Amino acid sequence: MNYIKLLGGTVLGSTMMVGTAAMAADIVIGVPNWPSVSAEANILKVIIEDNLGLEVELQNGTNPIVFEAMDSGSMQAHPEVWLPNQQNLHDTFVKEKGTVAMNPHGVEAFQGMCVDKATADAHDIRSIDDLTKPEIAALFDSDGNGRGEVWIGAPGWASTNVEQVRAKSYGYDQTMDQTQSDETLAYAALATAIDTGKPWVGFCYTPHYVFALHELQVLEEPPHDPSNWDVKQPTDDPNWLENSTAASAWDSAYLHIHYQKALEETHPDVAALFANAEWTTEEVSDMTFALVIDKKEAADYAKDWVAANEDRVIGWLAN
Repeated sequence: MNYIKLLGGTVLGSTMMVGTAAMAADIVIGVPNWPSVSAEANILKVIIEDNLGLEVELQNGTNPIVFEAMDSGSMQAHPEVWLPNQQNLHDTFVKEKGTVAMNPHGVEAFQGMCVDKATADAHDIRSIDDLTKPEIAALFDSDGNGRGEVWIGAPGWASTNVEQVRAKSYGYDQTMDQTQSDETLAYAALATAIDTGKPWVGFCYTPHYVFALHELQVLEEPPHDPSNWDVKQPTDDPNWLENSTAASAWDSAYLHIHYQKALEETHPDVAALFANAEWTTEEVSDMTFALVIDKKEAADYAKDWVAANEDRVIGWLAN
């Protein structure tokens, strides 16, 4: 595989505060800060308000905060939980405590490392192991310190922590400085690098709009091997980086709606919607393209999407 032509959307979240308005709402949906989750949250809001007559509030929050809020009852849904990235939260609140339920219809996703295609072709960069070579790493050195820079994700993303583990496991932490920044800034830097003919390497995933805009080389890796993946998060182990390993490719990821289990008793119609709603990878990619590239407001996009998909929405509500 040289590069993939997919679209799409990714991870983080600001600290959530549930205000008095949100407390008065019938349903509160958590919204971490990446484009597709915003689109999905707004779509669910439109469906609930237009069809069920309930008031819905959207509240920002990191993944852990949204899960804790679903557990306590101050939030009712997380529209896009990445698994295995948030496996620790899923295991705690779905499997152990049983206060959160998962929609079974996952959207398949990919995660890995990408180099702009021009640089990859010019220097025959094909494998993630190439990043351990000093002469290759030097291509990505923009500050003159003798080490390349690789964007590993945004601060607060679970995947960003995993990418630190992967850099250590593969050994390119010895040749590359791992940078963290907001996704919008990182992919703007990618666009600038391509326009100016400069190298770029960093975390990439689908569904995401970036593959619709640029040709990227996905770096080859050994197939995912559970025996060499033992990834801990900072919330689980203060020595998480030292005690973790991830020496093969990411396993396939799936994005699932998660919702408060108690809804099945208090608002069974809403629970049915959360359990039945289903998107394709391409649709989620289109959502992020619309919000980020076409600059559509999430609320306006959601209204148009629901109007164009009335039959599907009725099916979600009817089951």
